[in-house]
Amino acid sequence: MANPSKARGTAWESAIRDFTNAFLGLYKDDWRDLPASQRFLNMLDWRNVKRQAQEGAKDVGDLHAWPFILEAKDVKSPAVPTWLRQAEAEAVNAGFPYGVVIHKTRGKGPGMARVHITDETFLRLAADVPGIPWPSANKRSLYWTWTLADFAQVLTAVRGTSTPVSQ
Repeated sequence: MANPSKARGTAWESAIRDFTNAFLGLYKDDWRDLPASQRFLNMLDWRNVKRQAQEGAKDVGDLHAWPFILEAKDVKSPAVPTWLRQAEAEAVNAGFPYGVVIHKTRGKGPGMARVHITDETFLRLAADVPGIPWPSANKRSLYWTWTLADFAQVLTAVRGTSTPVSQ
């Protein structure tokens, strides 16, 4: 890739996909030795977290992890409120109920990345799925934060109570 920022973003999206799928047990045991297209236990499983192609004006997010749109950010200076508005608009475009942002934590693995969700979206999620782990609050803004490892547990809990409409 000629654009280093795009290459870094693609690598970060792939790291999120791989961490989350491995955490959820959706990858084969020897997945690290396989090309991305051959890592899944079942390529057609609706639970797979997958990178999405760019959709032009109606972007549908970087990754789909039903029922979440994941917007991946690998930048030094955070702009979380702006990113959250973007993630929520992309969730609407994709027909998903929730949009979140995953911001890379410098010098840490993907499990320590920060997953941000708006106060409004978290309250809807908590009403839809009682008993999910509460994230930590950001006192200056109206958003909440989990690590990606904690969010993967939330994803497991949410999926235990719902399935996509097509299922």
